[in-house]
Amino acid sequence: MAKTDSNLLKKIIAHAKEYGFIFPSSEIYDGLAATYDYGQNGVELKNNIRTYWWQSMVQLHENIVGIDAAIFMHPTTWKASGHVDAFNDPLIDNKDSQKRYRADVLIEDHIAKIEGKIDKEVARAAKRFGDAFDKEQFLATNGRVLQYREKIAAINKKMQTAFAAADLQAIKDLIEELEIACPVSGSRNWTDVRQFNLMFSTDLGSVAGDASNIYLRPETAQGIFVNFLNVQKSGRMKLPFGIAQVGKAFRNEIIARQFIFRMREFEQMEMQYFVKPGEELKFYEAWKEKRYNWHRVLGLGEENYRFHDHLNLAHYANAAADIEFNFPMGFKELEGIHSRTDFDLAAHEQYSGKKLQFFDPRENKSYIPYVVETSIGLDRMFLAVLTAAYTEETLPDGSERLVLKIPPALAPLKAAVLPLVKKDGLPEKSREILHELKYDFNVQYDEKDAIGRRYRRQDAIGTPYCITIDHQTLEDDTVTVRNRDTMEQIRVGVSEVKTTLEKETAITGLLRQL
Repeated sequence: MAKTDSNLLKKIIAHAKEYGFIFPSSEIYDGLAATYDYGQNGVELKNNIRTYWWQSMVQLHENIVGIDAAIFMHPTTWKASGHVDAFNDPLIDNKDSQKRYRADVLIEDHIAKIEGKIDKEVARAAKRFGDAFDKEQFLATNGRVLQYREKIAAINKKMQTAFAAADLQAIKDLIEELEIACPVSGSRNWTDVRQFNLMFSTDLGSVAGDASNIYLRPETAQGIFVNFLNVQKSGRMKLPFGIAQVGKAFRNEIIARQFIFRMREFEQMEMQYFVKPGEELKFYEAWKEKRYNWHRVLGLGEENYRFHDHLNLAHYANAAADIEFNFPMGFKELEGIHSRTDFDLAAHEQYSGKKLQFFDPRENKSYIPYVVETSIGLDRMFLAVLTAAYTEETLPDGSERLVLKIPPALAPLKAAVLPLVKKDGLPEKSREILHELKYDFNVQYDEKDAIGRRYRRQDAIGTPYCITIDHQTLEDDTVTVRNRDTMEQIRVGVSEVKTTLEKETAITGLLRQL
């Protein structure tokens, strides 16, 4: 279900801290901007998302393998990749509010407002015509909609031209032409647009020469490219094949905000798929579909996803699209699928002097493969899950509850084991059941407070099932299993609990739908 609460992000931030998902980093020292620590429940959710991605990408594909490359890399890596010269954000300041913005985001937000006007026209027409409404025909023929679309196309063309030429003055001119105002001050009193390089630099020991100055990697992809030959030869890989990696990356974001959506230290889940030149766009389309399906089976709501095709392509790409998610801040990039051509391998071959090619026995020749990339931010995926899961409900009896409807396979805890009372042998029986379950599932024991309050506590952290041990358990070895989402309770034998949890909470259930 799409979220419309304007205060949703604030609620999620507060809830994440209260229930052990995410804490401000170094909080006892008043924190450090745009850095966060994952708490006891957060790290479990994050691990489960990572596992779902890794198993779907590596375990389910015979021709995809994983690596874990070092964060520190030889500095020439980043010269070859283009990051030293071109990894910049175009930033602009509002003189009245003293706030700094990415120029491209200001323009994209302006376009989004025009797209919102189109959505309103569609909604009004749908209401007016009812079942007879033909959305596609309306979008293709309505005069006002066509005007809005022409305006968007014109803005996109100017933006693409300006960014392709790195024309900072043209970018500022476009912002002024569109009369874009600062969201804080409301004024249009802008500075010139300036470029800021986003890489963190540091010194490495006492290495001689230029190599002593190195960078924290701004992306994980280059660790894959420089290991292309190592993996290909040691694994006897044949095209097409992929290399996957999960790891930390670091960017000196000048404007880091919106909770964990944009941070200076973050985690990426990337896969580079090496293909024969000329076949890259076929695989690009295939991976767009595969990656969208990976999201779809989680059940976060198909209306919360959309594709955004890039008009302003990166220097290495011949096609690119984002899977956007409806975050509390609106639709924003969650995952990128890019056709990177042979830019990276060719650049590393040039700078290293090492041949980075694949020998094709069928054609009896060597060539540099092309690459299709899928790249998703693990932290952004975490926020997407929280956004879709956060639910405030009014129950039939008029009471309210706050529940995180996290997909059971991703939930931090799979079940809570709850003795009805702290006496009569119920705690002992409960711990006996807990002991049997803990080898297969992450489960929690809780005996504090009334049973209703304990249910609410587990709802708030997204635990799919609560297993209650009562006096009847001692008589017939059955327990009550409560479903988080429906709150329905059923009586099952203790021997059936493990089977129930396996069926409902295993990541295998998601993988079988891919």
